[in-house]
Amino acid sequence: MSYTHITSFQRNELSGMLRVNAKKKDIANNLGKHRTTIYRELKKKGVKNKIGYDARLAKEKTKDNRIKANQRFRKIDNNPWLKKYVIKRLTQKSKKSNKNDHWSPEQISGRLSRLYPDDKSRNIGKDSIYEFIYSAEGEELGLKSYLRCKKGKYRRRRGTKTREKQRNESERKRIDQRPKEAETRERIGDWEGDTIVGSDKSHILTHVDRHSRYTLLDKLERGLAELTKQTTIARFKSIPKNKKYTIVYDNGTTFTEHEKLEEATNIDIYFAYPYHSWERPTNENTNGLVREFFPKKSSFAKVTTEEIEEVAYILNNRPRKCLNYATPAEVFHGKV
Repeated sequence: MSYTHITSFQRNELSGMLRVNAKKKDIANNLGKHRTTIYRELKKKGVKNKIGYDARLAKEKTKDNRIKANQRFRKIDNNPWLKKYVIKRLTQKSKKSNKNDHWSPEQISGRLSRLYPDDKSRNIGKDSIYEFIYSAEGEELGLKSYLRCKKGKYRRRRGTKTREKQRNESERKRIDQRPKEAETRERIGDWEGDTIVGSDKSHILTHVDRHSRYTLLDKLERGLAELTKQTTIARFKSIPKNKKYTIVYDNGTTFTEHEKLEEATNIDIYFAYPYHSWERPTNENTNGLVREFFPKKSSFAKVTTEEIEEVAYILNNRPRKCLNYATPAEVFHGKV
């Protein structure tokens, strides 16, 4: 039987079974533990009172023991010289201006690595210094006040997630701002775009024209916004100006470079609302057709560009009922 710690829930069960005078052997079987584990738990965490074993107190003891056990892994707490150096560098003032030097934890860590490259006892990571600053002792010493950024424990590069989401939302034009011609499929040149993800994280970038159902497929080694932008620019460079007016994308991170893409291609880019896949019906249907050739959970690593272009050729030269059995290629190129 493999050894695992007794969980909080199991301690509650243990306490209940002891109250009804269950045998230790039966308790062990019910909890899936060895009986010596039960004896050890009662000996170390048991309390000599009327109850005999209190699950709540046992949990508190376990928590305290873990804190004590982890003390030996805290480098600053166990190294007086290192603690003194970190505190000194955080709080030290300049001799000329009597102002704080404002050494960041990263600078302190980097300086120690430079001064003592071979002494592991005097090397420490910036995250450990931050943990010390926000510990009870660090709070008591007021070390947080010496940090240049005092807004919180960690600072996101582009602000909070909420602000980043609001900023991205304000930069995106939504689908209901799209021209009426695109909504009614009256013209060629209004596209819908998305990516199909393989099991190896490589992507197939899909674009389909709403009027003709003409499909463009490109392979992406990774779903990176920059790579998606470059591939889309190259793809639409060969498309005539009168056949590229708008594109509607979903809200994936693959299309976050939409402003640069819009500028480079001179195509107006819009976004469907989150979780509204029905706002891109042509693209969703096309992705389903592509999946017939590249099923879900399949890897795209060995799929060549030629194979992807062959699939696009098949789809573009297959008669469609919605086109009165003309092909997308015939409609797109004006051969109907």
